Amino acid sequence: MDGPDVAAPDELARAVAGRLPALGRPAVVVPAGGFLRPASLRLEHGRTDPDARYTDWLDAAALAREVLGPVGPGGDGSYLPVLWDVERDRAARARPEPMPPGGVLLVPGALLQGLGLAFDVVVHLRVAPAARRRRTPAERAWELPAFDRYDDEVDPVALADAVVLADSPDHPALVLQGRFS
Repeated sequence: MDGPDVAAPDELARAVAGRLPALGRPAVVVPAGGFLRPASLRLEHGRTDPDARYTDWLDAAALAREVLGPVGPGGDGSYLPVLWDVERDRAARARPEPMPPGGVLLVPGALLQGLGLAFDVVVHLRVAPAARRRRTPAERAWELPAFDRYDDEVDPVALADAVVLADSPDHPALVLQGRFS
């Protein structure tokens, strides 16, 4: 579930995970935010560098190595729920957990597409640039160019299997694409 923070991908992932067991599918949520790089790397160019936000924050290799690979084909069926404690800026020291049999792994976060991550299905929470500007808190407005660049360079709407139009949090709209349309 790929989308900017204002679209609340973590909340949507938790809501979906809460409904899946009733459909016979246990679910696990592993937020991409638990796989951010240490502050020394993430903030090397300053705390408000939109280019660094776009390219340097997520440790995509660790997410692939510790989560996607192990739960994917040929993996051992375990996953690391979190790698890095961003608040303390140190390793989280979490232990791998077993993926429930028949389980669904949900990975919510921002700027996830175009990194070569092996997701089976991608839902993109699209927030138009004008809505992002309205909804982003002033202290986080420095991030907006990163999301504009992501839209231009990656085109997450075109890559996603499904898109949720999330300009208004009270009125989301689902648009199915590709193999779901």
